[in-house]
Amino acid sequence: MISENLREVEEKISQACLRSGRDRSEVLLIAVSKTKPLEMVEEAAGCNQIDFGENKVQELCMKYEHFPTLRWHMIGHLQRNKVRQVVDKAFLIHSVDSLRLAETIEAEAAKINTVARVLLEVNVAEEESKFGFKMDQVMEAVEQISKLEHVHIHGLMTIAPFVEDPEENRPVFQKLRQLSVDIKEKNMNNVNMDVLSMGMTNDYEVAVEEGATMVRVGTGIFGERDYSTTAKIGE
Repeated sequence: MISENLREVEEKISQACLRSGRDRSEVLLIAVSKTKPLEMVEEAAGCNQIDFGENKVQELCMKYEHFPTLRWHMIGHLQRNKVRQVVDKAFLIHSVDSLRLAETIEAEAAKINTVARVLLEVNVAEEESKFGFKMDQVMEAVEQISKLEHVHIHGLMTIAPFVEDPEENRPVFQKLRQLSVDIKEKNMNNVNMDVLSMGMTNDYEVAVEEGATMVRVGTGIFGERDYSTTAKIGE
């Protein structure tokens, strides 16, 4: 099932790239394996899937220990008191949503003499249930975080609203892309805008058409989540 699903997602990404005049190599697929057992991760890895996303620090750390050669992305809300656990394991932290969190990442990264790769999470739709900077807060946040020696900003991330029609999220993706362009024009040190992490199972094709360089697909690869199993896999 997973191999078939990966092929289907791959084909849809390729077609979205074709429609928007982009090269397929510009888009990285992140398989969101939250709540999924190690066997499913292993099966996906056997299909040459390298990048995996997790929402919970504990689950990311557990799966990292089993599969240290895979690239693990922290895509969920990151509490400051858990930064230490993940700063040396996450290939990329997608969910920096405050200056205080960035400063904590700076402190923990400095302790182990590494540079943490991060994205700033932007709550484009300003949903109360979502974390992230508001659009009008991002530029100042970038300027402040760019001063941190052990944190490097690689781009932006957003979680668009869940909608029945993916077309409804096209303006959200367009706004995030334009914001990244505006930031890039500032030519700030320690900042690049190479990454736009946007689009999930229900809307990743539209996200690709609007410039996503990373899409986060879980259900489309692994099937519906069974949250009753999370205790078995360390969440």
